Amino acid sequence: MLYYTQILFVKEGQETTFHDFEDHVLPLLQRHNGELIYRVRPTTNSVLVTTVGQPYEIHIVTFPERKDFEHYRDDPQRMQYMHLKDSSVERVILIEGKAL
Repeated sequence: MLYYTQILFVKEGQETTFHDFEDHVLPLLQRHNGELIYRVRPTTNSVLVTTVGQPYEIHIVTFPERKDFEHYRDDPQRMQYMHLKDSSVERVILIEGKAL
């Protein structure tokens, strides 16, 4: 099982556009054997130390294999909504890992 942690920094004022993107693409995870196990919107008080800034959301998603993640990432239906992500997200940190 692979874990993908995505730390998302949303442009100020673009939260609704970002939510619209997520509403369209998160349901596609199941199609590719993915599962959203955490979706967190941390408050300023919950971030004790950072050198990269305050994230808007943090997601942890699992896929059995990397090819499942790649199929989700490249899903044509998901790609239809990438303009929403591109216009609302300032930057993303994506981390791939395995449970120890």
